[in-house]
Amino acid sequence: MSDCLPRRLSPVTLTGTHVQLVPLSPAHHDGLVEATRDGSLWELWFTSVPDPDGMAAEIARRLRLADVGTMLPFTVVSLPDRRIVGMTTFMNIDIAGPRVEIGSTWYARAVQRTALNTEAKLLLLGHAFDHLDCLAVELRTHVLNQRSRRAIERIGARLDGILRRHTRAQDGTVRDTCVYSITAPDWPAVRSHLRSLLA
Repeated sequence: MSDCLPRRLSPVTLTGTHVQLVPLSPAHHDGLVEATRDGSLWELWFTSVPDPDGMAAEIARRLRLADVGTMLPFTVVSLPDRRIVGMTTFMNIDIAGPRVEIGSTWYARAVQRTALNTEAKLLLLGHAFDHLDCLAVELRTHVLNQRSRRAIERIGARLDGILRRHTRAQDGTVRDTCVYSITAPDWPAVRSHLRSLLA
């Protein structure tokens, strides 16, 4: 498995009815800046969303991590209008497992809590379990980000625990991180659940 996994982690486009996840590119810069302005997302202290002036640096950072094999970044495109509405990634990639985290995700306010997010998670989880043969997929969030925690729990992930004083937030405060996961045996039920939400 480990011999063929790096090939499978090469950039891929995942397409559904409501959303398309395309490999991140510097050409997406202007669309991503416009998306982040919908809701001034960088002002939320408990998230790490790039501000318009920092978008080019964030794109470059994610692409550098992709080059060394620790991240597979996507631009989130709303269908059918093909409007750029956010970013998401496979990150903290553990080839030996294999195991990945879905993270560094943000969406324009207009598409938050819509079918787009549900379908994006279905596409990412399907790729992780059905194509990469992952043992588990992690999702993490700030302990105080109740909206994110509810969204993660809604898709069927289970809380593994809380990493106390895990990392420092942009404003200098220390973050406690909730770690959730979906395991390979969980996946069939989670897949059916996500499909039912979309239906």
